[in-house]
Amino acid sequence: MPPVSPMLAKSVRGIPHGASYEPKWDGFRSILFRDGDEVELGSRNERPLTRYFPELVAAARTELPPRCVVDGEIVIAGDSGLDFEALQLRLHPAASRVSKLAAETPAAFIAFDLLAVGDEDLTGRPFADRRAALTAALAGCGPTFHLTPATTDEHTAARWFTDFEGAGLDGLIAKPLDGVYQPDKRVMFKVKHVRTADCVVAGYRLHKSGDDAIGSLMLGLYDRAGALASVGVIGAFTMARRRELFDELQPLVTTFDNHPWNWAEHIPVEPSVRRTANSRWNPEKSLSFVPLRPERVVEVRYEHMQRGPGGGRSDGGSPRFRHMAQFNRWRPDRDPRSCTFEQLDEPITFRLSDILPGL
Repeated sequence: MPPVSPMLAKSVRGIPHGASYEPKWDGFRSILFRDGDEVELGSRNERPLTRYFPELVAAARTELPPRCVVDGEIVIAGDSGLDFEALQLRLHPAASRVSKLAAETPAAFIAFDLLAVGDEDLTGRPFADRRAALTAALAGCGPTFHLTPATTDEHTAARWFTDFEGAGLDGLIAKPLDGVYQPDKRVMFKVKHVRTADCVVAGYRLHKSGDDAIGSLMLGLYDRAGALASVGVIGAFTMARRRELFDELQPLVTTFDNHPWNWAEHIPVEPSVRRTANSRWNPEKSLSFVPLRPERVVEVRYEHMQRGPGGGRSDGGSPRFRHMAQFNRWRPDRDPRSCTFEQLDEPITFRLSDILPGL
């Protein structure tokens, strides 16, 4: 019975030996419960997702066994791979908007574990048994529910790790074949892409404490046209370091008059006043920031880029870091203008339909 916390994975550097390997899908983790016509979708944090994805509820009634509990990922397939931004936009409070988006950007469900089927609780069974039961339960499913590919061959898994990134996937998941299902325990393993990039610091957001402390630094890269595109943020600092950064960056504080990210109204703003804007998918989240002269360069670690449009930009289109980047070191030796998109690794293009036909 819902809610159930999903089993989690811990990060490792290399591909573990002797496991079952799956692509790591970039979407919303969800456990789906079906009992006849009753269908519930739970999130990773045990919050209900059911109302946001009516197309999954309808499809579950026709594509899944009459009584089952399935662990998987909610995704949206775009023209250039998985579209995480379109997925975020689906979390809308208005029912009319939910219905409209369900028709315009329908979601799919990638199944990768089976917790129960019929009257049988499978959580105490080894994963090898659960995978066999999942394969049988989803035989002939589609077009909305899909069984994730899996292999026990490390060479195949290594090829997936490289190739599938071009379709927007996040890396690999490795599951011990004899492991039982343990909710909220990090007993699986995830291998993710980790790279570095030199970025320009062009602004900051204040810490939520309200003190003179940095919440996050806003990062940019120059495109081929010479424009500074917003690509993400870094923000994992100790409170002491946040206060030090606030003092260090004050000499660079400027106005929006000549700042490259004055995206909306071109109104002069005092340096001490933060610009007001809001996230397109979360109106409660402020995108206000203090503009800085783009003169400092920082090296960051990141996993992969998601294709535009960029959050908060009105012109959109530029790739952004999919997850928050991590601080590596300052680069006083780098010219900010040399921090371009061309330094980034470009994964080969890979079609989602080559991973899962029909997706």
